[in-house]
Amino acid sequence: MARLSPSSYRAAVPPRAACVYTSCYCEENVWKLCEYIRSQDRYPLEEFYAVFISNDRRMIPLWKQKSGHGDEPVVWDYHVILLHVPGGEQNFIYDLDTVLPFPCPFEMYSAEAFRLDDSLHPEFHRKIRMIRADLYLKTFASDRSHMKDANGKWQKPPPSYPCIETEGPCLAGCEDFQCAKPKKTKQEKVRSQTLQLVRAWIQRVAKPSWCRCGAKKRAG
Repeated sequence: MARLSPSSYRAAVPPRAACVYTSCYCEENVWKLCEYIRSQDRYPLEEFYAVFISNDRRMIPLWKQKSGHGDEPVVWDYHVILLHVPGGEQNFIYDLDTVLPFPCPFEMYSAEAFRLDDSLHPEFHRKIRMIRADLYLKTFASDRSHMKDANGKWQKPPPSYPCIETEGPCLAGCEDFQCAKPKKTKQEKVRSQTLQLVRAWIQRVAKPSWCRCGAKKRAG
């Protein structure tokens, strides 16, 4: 299988600065990336996955984040990135919160942003769930209530566009979305075979699971 080099890869979305972005609303940022990709004819939407990263304690470290300092990680309750599996040996990550290239080769993001769980205290071990982009667009919705404090005030300013809604059955809110287990279709089973290398990486650096998530937190 031919290896797709970063130099020959055509990005699926506009440059970082031209993408729809709101700080601390990564799940919506990724939804908007998926929405853009669906509107274009460059790549099949089924090649993309929303990747939720969290754990039971809601403390996951990621390096090379824009809000970080030096080589110190940022600790989030959860983070969401976009994975592209174009069919070759090279896969790509889209993370609007990283200082790494956008898009970033999978191996580079793995080594520099994710790093190995083996070097972390067990409470910081990451859990991952991947949702195919077309299903993410159909089933994800959020009223953004998880970003309000006990007094109803925003912890971080919300996006300027209306809350994401869906006409069909939805899982309203990031927590509910994370905890649900959608049925695996025949098409997903076919795609899972092309994700063998990706899943091998996940087994190496993190523990795949269905995990919860909530509002994001900076490391103290």
